[in-house]
Amino acid sequence: MILFIVGIFIIFLTFSLSLSKTLLARWYDPQLKEIEINKKIVELSLSVDSLASEVDKKEKFIQSLKNIVEEDKSFLTAKDSVNKTSAKVEIKNLNNIDPIDEELREEFENETIQLVSVQNNKQDELQSALLFPPLSGIVSSKYNSKIDHYGVDVLSQPNEPVRSVSDGTVTLSSWTQDAGYVVAIQHRNNLVSVYKHNSALLKKVGNYVKAGDVISIIGNTGELTNGTHLHFELWHEGNPINPEDFVSFNF
Repeated sequence: MILFIVGIFIIFLTFSLSLSKTLLARWYDPQLKEIEINKKIVELSLSVDSLASEVDKKEKFIQSLKNIVEEDKSFLTAKDSVNKTSAKVEIKNLNNIDPIDEELREEFENETIQLVSVQNNKQDELQSALLFPPLSGIVSSKYNSKIDHYGVDVLSQPNEPVRSVSDGTVTLSSWTQDAGYVVAIQHRNNLVSVYKHNSALLKKVGNYVKAGDVISIIGNTGELTNGTHLHFELWHEGNPINPEDFVSFNF
């Protein structure tokens, strides 16, 4: 009987100690609660650090993209100023040309004609390329390089899929503050197509797409937008071109 009572006492004591270390400790031990809170704080700190790192990477990427766009604009501005200056000089000296200058001018004009011919051949080559319409809709804002609008704005149905105009490789698939979700595709013949203000991106950088493949969904993202539409650009050899010369957006 004594052994039985001692056994019961030992079992009860063991059970009580286990409760004090587990369940009761969670209720009454302040150190255990503090340890759990510290663990949560550490986990939250690690999450914040990772988010800060991602934000820093995106900011660097956006800044690099802005630098590229600014370089393109400065190149176009410098190009226009050079053309205007050369035109003024030619008009000023038109009535006072020496024989030697006349020969040099004829040689220059022949080279210019050849250069224009090469440019026309490139234009014909680009026009001969079959470009698939990114979507069907109404062009609400046309291409106008004078106001730095290097593309067209196309209105269409909500959630309309946006398609690639030609075979190529995705070189940009990201979010920017001004243009929202953006996709850029590198095609043959030094042609680049850009699709802005999407609501969702369906392709990643490095993906190879074919003409007509769905790459995104039309949307209204970014600061430079006031409604659901697609801003579509075409760049040939680093220069913007009018998309309506090569793509039909009619329903």
